[in-house]
Amino acid sequence: MNEWFTVVTITTLAVISPGPDFAMVSRNALMLSRRAGVLTALGIALGVWVHVSYTLLGVGLLMKQSLPLFNAVKLLGALYLIYLGVQMLRAQPGSELRQTSTQPPSDWAALRTGFLTNALNPKTTVFVVSLFMQVVQPATPFGVQLAYGAFISVAHLLWFAVVARCFSAASVRERLLAVRHWIDRVFGAVLVSLGLALAVSRNA
Repeated sequence: MNEWFTVVTITTLAVISPGPDFAMVSRNALMLSRRAGVLTALGIALGVWVHVSYTLLGVGLLMKQSLPLFNAVKLLGALYLIYLGVQMLRAQPGSELRQTSTQPPSDWAALRTGFLTNALNPKTTVFVVSLFMQVVQPATPFGVQLAYGAFISVAHLLWFAVVARCFSAASVRERLLAVRHWIDRVFGAVLVSLGLALAVSRNA
């Protein structure tokens, strides 16, 4: 029970802390639709299983011990965040409105964006690997460890579904619709900043 309590507490704090996942869900919910935001949240929850899977398979321990391997994963994630941010920074007044009115984004696109944002997020890598290496005991049954992974995934889904619902509220979207290109640029700047910070950060 102490192990469960620790996993639940740390997971809750990690999920609600701001980061690329939050930026992407809130952006898609605000600029596109509630459905797009929720599907992005679902993609994030599925992306969590990438980290859980390689951690349970022992790759997480290898990554923890190998600084070059972790740096390679971190750089890949940083480049993806920068790519997304640059795309948003290029938003022009009314351009996205015209695009979404003629060609709405597919469910798959929203799901894929959420999945890649989390799967390539070094923050989630560090969180999941550290949690399983430091908190979960080696003697913990494999089924229980899978249950921990399921909880982490569901926690991401529930929290970011709430975020999507809040940012897609009609009253919020109507007020911000006229300046949507500036909002896109702000989210883009946030993602580029996060990506650059990850790319140049040092590791202990």
